[in-house]
Amino acid sequence: MLSAASDAGLSGVGFADHCVVSDRAPMVEHRNALGFALDTIYERRRAAIEGFREAFEIEIFDAVEMDYDPRDEAVIEAFLGEADFQYAIGSVHLLDGVHIQYEPYFADKSESERTALIENYFEKLIALIDSELFEVAAHIDLIERNPALRGFATESQYRRVAKALERSRTVTELNAGRLLAEFGSVHPVAPFFEILREHGVSFTVGTDSHTPAELTDRVPAVADEFEARGLEPAELSVESR
Repeated sequence: MLSAASDAGLSGVGFADHCVVSDRAPMVEHRNALGFALDTIYERRRAAIEGFREAFEIEIFDAVEMDYDPRDEAVIEAFLGEADFQYAIGSVHLLDGVHIQYEPYFADKSESERTALIENYFEKLIALIDSELFEVAAHIDLIERNPALRGFATESQYRRVAKALERSRTVTELNAGRLLAEFGSVHPVAPFFEILREHGVSFTVGTDSHTPAELTDRVPAVADEFEARGLEPAELSVESR
C-alpha cells in the first residue's frame, strides 16, 4: 500500500483499519464476521508503521475507522483516549443490526419500514457528527450503495446533516470507494453534495482503498473529482508521531 501511495505521488497516506469496540450483540457479530478488530492489534500495527516511516519518503498517519452507534459513545471515547490515534474516522455501517449494504434484508422491508430505517440512519449520522469523537465522518450516504435503500433520503435529511457538519469540527469526505465500480460516483451523491456546499462544508480525501490496486486507480480519479468540483481538500488537525 505504501509503494502504491508513493507511486501515485502522494505526500502522505493514512491507514484507518476498521474497529468495533461495542459489546452489544449485533456489533459483536458484525466485528467477528468482518474482522473489525483493530483494538486488539493497533499497537503491533503502530510498531510496523514506525518501521516503515524510515523506509518511505512519505508521511504515514496512524488512524482508525470506528463503527459508531450513539449507545456506544462512552466505550468509543474511552478507547480513542487510550489508543491515541493521529486521527479517527467515524462510520455508521449497521441498521437494524444488519450491514447497510446487505440488500436482501432491506429488500424484504416495506416502503414505510425502509423510510423509518433511513430516518434512523440519519439520526445516527447526526449524533456521530455532534459527538465530535472523530475528525472525519465517512461515506455519509452509504445507504445509496444499497439498491433497496437508494433514493429514500430526503432534502430535509440532507440539510440536517449539513447543519450538523456546519456547527461541528468534524469534516466529511469525498469517498471514492465506488467511483470506479458499479456505483459509478463518489460519496456523497450530487444532490447531497450541493446542499453540503451551500452550508460551507469541507471535504477531505477518502479513497476507501483496501488493496494497492484500488489505491492506484482511485487516487487520480478522486483528484479529478476535486478539480472538477473546484475543491481543495480539507486539512485535518492531526498530531504527527
